[in-house]
Amino acid sequence: QMMQQLRSCLAFLALAHCLSHSNGYTLHHRRGTTAKQKATIEQPNRRTAITTGVSVAILGITNVFTPKEANAEPPTEFKNVGAQAPAPEGERPFETLPNGVKIKDFRVGSGDAVVGKGSKVSVQCTGRLLNLNGVVFYNTKKNDPDGFGEGRPLNFEVGSGAALPGLESGLMGMQKGGIRRIIVPPELGYTKFPGLEPIPINDVDQRALDSVIKNPRRDATLLFDVKLERVK
Repeated sequence: QMMQQLRSCLAFLALAHCLSHSNGYTLHHRRGTTAKQKATIEQPNRRTAITTGVSVAILGITNVFTPKEANAEPPTEFKNVGAQAPAPEGERPFETLPNGVKIKDFRVGSGDAVVGKGSKVSVQCTGRLLNLNGVVFYNTKKNDPDGFGEGRPLNFEVGSGAALPGLESGLMGMQKGGIRRIIVPPELGYTKFPGLEPIPINDVDQRALDSVIKNPRRDATLLFDVKLERVK
């Protein structure tokens, strides 16, 4: 099928070239034009025909070789994320909390301290927009004013009103060193609590976030991957 479309494009190009010559010949002989007039008439007609043929041929070839990925579906990870039943083999299923937040532990931490209301936490965190197929709008690794590539963690007190309620809820019960994925529904995210942490670190990330939360037709569900570095 690809070769057939390619041959059709090349045939059209050849036809356009032939028409350009015939148009100039006909005008010259039917109207008795001079050689100078013939050149004046033939040139634009020939150029128009060839240009049209080339344009169509290029469009056809481009269509033939356009990668299928251009119209690919969103990655499976961000399609109905957290709703798989059952979870993929060998993986923990998501747990849905009473307020609608979903959590999934990738690594359980250790230590006596457990995140609860009033805990002071320090986390490395990545935030994604599910409506935009997982576009990252926040990453603590970008908070690197010293330029050492370490990235400053996000610090806040749970229950103080500094961070999104959905994120705080998802952190409950974690221990130091734990890694957890947290899915926050719109009503516990920026839709109702704009301006709370995590706040995008640069203008580009802020615009990505705004394009979702300021558009009521878009799903403002958030996905956070967090690693708890400290809790006290």
